[in-house]
Amino acid sequence: PEKRRRQDPTSYTSSERSSNPLSLDSLAKLDAYNEKHSRQPQEGEGLLARKEKDRGLERRQLERVASGRVVKDKSKHRRHTEHERGKRRVISGPLAEEGYVRKRGGYMAEDNGKKRFGRRFWLLLVSVVLLLVILIPVGVYVSKKNSGNQDSSGGAPSNDGPDPVNENLKSVNENDIPAPAKNTHLDPFTWYDTTDFNVTYTDETVGGLSVMGLNSAWDDGTQANEYVPALNKKWAYGTMPIRGVNIGGWLSIEPFITPSLFKSYKPNQGIVDEYTLTRELGPQKAAKTLEKHYAKFVQEDDFKQIQAAGFDHVRIAYGYWAVTTYNGDPYVPKISWRYLLRAIEYCRKYGLRVNLDLYALPGSQNGWNHSGRQGAIGWLNGTDGDTNAQRSLDIHTQLSTFFAQPRYKNVIAMYGLANEPKMIALPTSVVLDWETKAAAIVRKSGMQQYLVVGDGFLGLSKWKGQLSDVQNVMLDVHQYTIFNKNQINFPHQKKIQYACQGWTEQMKQSNSVATGFGPTICGEWSQADTDCAVFLNNVNTGSRWEGTLPTSDPTTSVTTPHCPPDSGTCSCEKANADPDNKLRDGLGVVLLDLGHGIGPSMELEGRFGSRHPAQKDVAEGLQLYR
Repeated sequence: PEKRRRQDPTSYTSSERSSNPLSLDSLAKLDAYNEKHSRQPQEGEGLLARKEKDRGLERRQLERVASGRVVKDKSKHRRHTEHERGKRRVISGPLAEEGYVRKRGGYMAEDNGKKRFGRRFWLLLVSVVLLLVILIPVGVYVSKKNSGNQDSSGGAPSNDGPDPVNENLKSVNENDIPAPAKNTHLDPFTWYDTTDFNVTYTDETVGGLSVMGLNSAWDDGTQANEYVPALNKKWAYGTMPIRGVNIGGWLSIEPFITPSLFKSYKPNQGIVDEYTLTRELGPQKAAKTLEKHYAKFVQEDDFKQIQAAGFDHVRIAYGYWAVTTYNGDPYVPKISWRYLLRAIEYCRKYGLRVNLDLYALPGSQNGWNHSGRQGAIGWLNGTDGDTNAQRSLDIHTQLSTFFAQPRYKNVIAMYGLANEPKMIALPTSVVLDWETKAAAIVRKSGMQQYLVVGDGFLGLSKWKGQLSDVQNVMLDVHQYTIFNKNQINFPHQKKIQYACQGWTEQMKQSNSVATGFGPTICGEWSQADTDCAVFLNNVNTGSRWEGTLPTSDPTTSVTTPHCPPDSGTCSCEKANADPDNKLRDGLGVVLLDLGHGIGPSMELEGRFGSRHPAQKDVAEGLQLYR
């Protein structure tokens, strides 16, 4: 389903402007007022004196109007109280239209007692007409331009719509928040959204992680649908297929999923990932921007729609900054933690089992933007490699201690150790050693759910016999054709054939301990035909499809178009066109056809839905395979 329509975070509302132009209606009201109250010449008063006095009065009044400023309230929670007391913001334009500003001018008295239009009236009328001539076309152009930007970026900005009402704050007293907790992540009066959170203050922690926001009761008796067991019943992994969906670009930012967070920056600013974004915004603005994104990008209705679409598992990606941050980190700390906990509760409500996936580890486990920081790999590698390895283990100690609580034993089905470690660039033995240590930590904490490790892009065949001493572990493979320059140019039918035959055979071999690793799931896959989505190959970079993706590595650099031979011109225009046009052009049927081909090969053991969509209306929302 299409995700939230978003509004550009750099836009301003009328209440944030210092002044607004008067409308023609308000001008007419002012003229009527002045006509009613215009005074007759006083005896002995000269015409020049009267004109000078009029100018002085008008000048002083205009100065008072021009000096009006918007008085911003200290916090949005206190705005409601001030409104109840009858306080108003001082805004010259809108309040002028309501009659709060008096202004002379418009008519002057003639000697014969009749009214005539004065010079100031004509000057003002000409100014208004000129403003309308300029503003109306500009407004239409900007509106169309914004609409076009939303289309080309895969969706609107992520903070559209009204602010949450936060009615539940009325049930608690702000004075009950201890002084040390005020204005911290534990103070609900600083939260942008309190929907479905328990706002009663508590300093209780488990594993050093706060339980603030959680309700004490839960119910695991819900089924996702009639064909699968309720949460409190055993799922037969290995015989029952997993039909899941990813929630990406939410608690760990991915530019191609939320391009609206990045497209306002110029290329030379180097804003390419969550690290550079939060560093650019600074602590306060980053916290405000990202919490608004957390609150609006994924909400309860999304989980309801996931259930209605027939899914039974949800893979949730999150970064380590949900737990903690370190010196030099610009990431927003801990705020995403409570949104992760709320998402788990929504999954519980709709009978959806959760695959928790730690998407970003200290130092970056792969150097890609979705790990938090694009560039060098600083995890198990480089000067701080060992330090970041231990930090990651410490984070798993906290997380596994928290999620070993009884309330999570049914709803959390899988627990990921590290998403996509780049084992083609890291020593395999070093990664396997770290994963063995992490698994031991999780088991010692009391979690008995399936552990998930990524195949590290080694290929499934390389995993036979690995981690044989770790119990209840699944291997996670991510299947795409669009990131391989030797596969993206397959004709559509060949892509289907490759998925049905190649991927199917790989899964069969991997799922048997006799021929492969054992239990294997496909945590990510896509029916995308192109890599044309905005920022898919990093911010401000091109595509393999059009041959505009030069890199320093000759094995990955693509400087000539790589679309199928029968595609004609290798252009991204059609791929990034309006979704309705795609459906009319038959692309929707093509994607569905490819999805039908891929799906069965993934269901040999389990699968999670598309994360990399070709359809632009899904690019900034939940990556649902439909």
